[in-house]
Amino acid sequence: MDVPLFGDNPTKRRREINLGGTHSATSHNDILQEAKLRRLQRNDLKRRQDSAIRIQHWWRGRIALANVRRDLRRTFDQDITSLTGLRCLVLLGQDEDALGRWSTVVLSSCKDVLQQGDRSSVVLLQRLGLILLKSISTDPRSQYAESHLHVLNAVLSSNPQRVAIAQYLVSHGFYPLLRNAVLQLPVPAKPSPILAPIASLLIAPVAHQQILALSLRDLILTIFTIPLLPNRLLPALGPFSARLPLASLNLVPLDILDSPLLSSLEPRIHLLANLAAFVPPRYATLPPPAFATYLALASLLMNALPTHALEPRQNKSATTGSWADDDTDDEHETQVTVVSSFEQRQPLPQLDERTRKRLQTLPSSDHISSLLRAAQNQTLLPGVISFCLALTTVWPTRRDKVLTTFMAFNRGGLVREIYRGYVRRSPLGRDDSFSEITKPDHAADWPPLLLLADLYTQALLTMGDDEFFSSGNNPNAPRNPLSIDEITEFSRKLLNIAFALYWREDSTSVQEGNVPGLGSVKWENVREKATKCLQALHARDSRRPFTPPDHWLVTSQLDMTSFIQAAIFEEKQLSQPEDGRPTAMSKRQVAYLSPRLGVLNNIPFAIPFEVRVGIFRQFVLNDMTSNGFNSFRGRMMTTRVTIRRTNVAQDGFDRLGDVNLKAPIAITFVDQFGNEEAGIDGGGVFKEFLTNLCKEVFDTDRGLWLANKKNELYPAPHSYATEPHSLAWYRFIGRILGKALYDGILIDVAFAGFFLAKWLGKQSWLDDLASLDPELYNGLIFLKHYTGDPEELSLNFTVAEEEFGVTKTVDLIPNGSNIPVTRENRLQYIYLVAHYRLTKQIKKQSNAFFEGLSEIIDPKWLRMFNQQELQILLGGVNAPIDLDDLRAHTQYGGLYDDHEPTIEIFWSVVKTFNQEERRKLLRFVTSCSRPPLLGFKELNPNFAIRDATGDESRLPTASTCVNLLKLPRYKSPQVLREKLLQAINSNAGFDLS
Repeated sequence: MDVPLFGDNPTKRRREINLGGTHSATSHNDILQEAKLRRLQRNDLKRRQDSAIRIQHWWRGRIALANVRRDLRRTFDQDITSLTGLRCLVLLGQDEDALGRWSTVVLSSCKDVLQQGDRSSVVLLQRLGLILLKSISTDPRSQYAESHLHVLNAVLSSNPQRVAIAQYLVSHGFYPLLRNAVLQLPVPAKPSPILAPIASLLIAPVAHQQILALSLRDLILTIFTIPLLPNRLLPALGPFSARLPLASLNLVPLDILDSPLLSSLEPRIHLLANLAAFVPPRYATLPPPAFATYLALASLLMNALPTHALEPRQNKSATTGSWADDDTDDEHETQVTVVSSFEQRQPLPQLDERTRKRLQTLPSSDHISSLLRAAQNQTLLPGVISFCLALTTVWPTRRDKVLTTFMAFNRGGLVREIYRGYVRRSPLGRDDSFSEITKPDHAADWPPLLLLADLYTQALLTMGDDEFFSSGNNPNAPRNPLSIDEITEFSRKLLNIAFALYWREDSTSVQEGNVPGLGSVKWENVREKATKCLQALHARDSRRPFTPPDHWLVTSQLDMTSFIQAAIFEEKQLSQPEDGRPTAMSKRQVAYLSPRLGVLNNIPFAIPFEVRVGIFRQFVLNDMTSNGFNSFRGRMMTTRVTIRRTNVAQDGFDRLGDVNLKAPIAITFVDQFGNEEAGIDGGGVFKEFLTNLCKEVFDTDRGLWLANKKNELYPAPHSYATEPHSLAWYRFIGRILGKALYDGILIDVAFAGFFLAKWLGKQSWLDDLASLDPELYNGLIFLKHYTGDPEELSLNFTVAEEEFGVTKTVDLIPNGSNIPVTRENRLQYIYLVAHYRLTKQIKKQSNAFFEGLSEIIDPKWLRMFNQQELQILLGGVNAPIDLDDLRAHTQYGGLYDDHEPTIEIFWSVVKTFNQEERRKLLRFVTSCSRPPLLGFKELNPNFAIRDATGDESRLPTASTCVNLLKLPRYKSPQVLREKLLQAINSNAGFDLS
């Protein structure tokens, strides 16, 4: 049998041998976790041991320190006033008991310690001074605070090295530490022994010329930003104010506004309030450099504040509001504000009423007058300009007081200086560089130009034509601060600036971008200021021209064809938005969405009138198309109305009150016997209805309208006209005139300019009052130029209103019957009286009228015109009648054509008519004596002549509904002339053929 080479016989079962020891269920992860746990335990044990060592070390150190402090205190107690005692005191640090003992002993028996000037003593006094300041900062009402203050005052006033000591303290937090102490003083200040020494200590470092710049900067930055600083220092305020080195204010760098201490609103406001408390009483003695720094610093502070940051918390009243923008009445209307962003605005701080009261001295008339008197140095004028502009920006409700006071100072001399010294030579608004106005290089040029625009806009509110056009030859007569040539040049600059800011495809940059150097003032604000002044100047020029031809046009900077096409396209986009819901938009919204419509709505006079009329007609055509009133569907959608000839106005009111007047209207007349008149209204009968309706509703005997001396109409101001039934009539009349404008039908009605201004959302001017109430106008002009004391006239802020023999008194402002008219507020009174008569008395009537008009004509279409242009749009141009144009666009019927003998005689005879006779002929045929603006091609229907009969004894007749002259076939020029003049002068009978 073979023996196996290795081991047992393979046929046998092998014995199982386990070489791994006892089996364990522990996994690989469990082993790793156990190792990690043991490592953490070792680390924790080491950390505990180290902590124990550190605690033991700290404890031994504390014991050693306590022993050292005990030894130092023992040494200090043994010799308090020696140099060794001083060293011990410095090493002891904030030991309030030791500091108190030392201050008390030194002040009572050893003041010479404070006067040691050797190096060691000075270093110790520097360290000790800082320790004392920290003690005062922690608790200014402690029992030792007064002693510490006296010690510090003594060191900083009598020590030979007081400058070095003061410099050390200032550079190590002298003023921040004192700020903390002052902030703990009660308001209002109560009598306290620490007030005088703390006020003296605040001034101590600035008494040293060597460190004046450093210490004055810190004083302004840290102490002048304390709320109610004068109130906290009240018992010691006099000496503190007297020792303030305001004459060296020019040493304070303007970059302190970049300091973190002035990063929020409240410190800026408190700094401004404290400057307002301390600087104005010293205006007369301030050197020009210091004065200029104050003006610049105050301007920068105000420009860094948001508008209304300094307004009172309560609702604005008429006494504090800007009277030049006032248009309120007794009703509360929903106010809508256009915003450029929905981001959360920085909340305005809640200021103490005493701070507000102190701040409100800045825009007061007395303060502005004193500022202007003190700042007559020519080098200060830029600072004064920036200061006043900042005031009007941050205090919009005080704007009128600032501007009126500035305008009146030196009889407008400052206004001339601003224009001739700064605005005239400024590159802003020049024809060759108007597109570069947003460059930062022009930062210094903006304040004079913007303030001048504000000043002139304000002045024009109460400036009569006699003053505006005065030559200045009479030194005693009121005069315009600027010559006509200067106004012309200034208006051109403003026009270029406004146009450049409207004509920007990136409207966001205008709405949100800031003007360089003017803080929160945005380009949109610049555009608004320029626009307001431009509109006021253009209104004056429209009434009494003073500018050269084409002065207001910017056609050289535009491709007019593309402008028209783009304006029409943009208007169509705005009128037909994607959501299908067009909304009324303000001029600002229109300017934001459309540069071209922005120009047309805000400075329309920059575009030729004829171009704007063409754009208006295209807007109407687009609107007709969008409403489906084309040539075919229009006939299908015609509204048919029956009108009694004996009751045209009432029937029109009843049947057309809620009809869509944009659709074609077909009128059927019913005669006095109740029979319908024959004929189909293709537009002519409606024109006749419109003409007859206007004759009735504008009859002044109806009580809704009154006429001035020029026979211009305006709504009646009496209470009857404000009743609901009367307001419904005004709305209806507005709709009817809207229909006339929509269809291009001329209406022979003239409206007063101040009423037309309401259509356009414009304010009225003092000169508008001359056409309404000449006696009142002359009285207000007398008051404006009255050289005596206006209070002698016993006027107050009320106006007398007479109605049906009963006189009642109306307050122009709250409690106006108890507020006398003074030299300071007389311009406000003049404006409010004119505003009441021209606007408030007819506000409800005007609103109702405009509501009806706006249903037919989009308000932004009307804003393309001024009052005079709107009157032309309604009734035609008041210009000579061009017979060649009329003949070229005349249609003939019957036997007539342009070369028929009677027609040849007719035109030769009409050529011999004067303009008045030609107007009578036009009125006889068309019912309107003025020709269409764009010529007789725009007359709808065209002027037409048809043969009537061969009987030369008959008079010519007319169908005004279709602008048709029915002319007998006269053979003799003499007979034709005689019969035609007889007809047009006697309004020969109307004949509806």
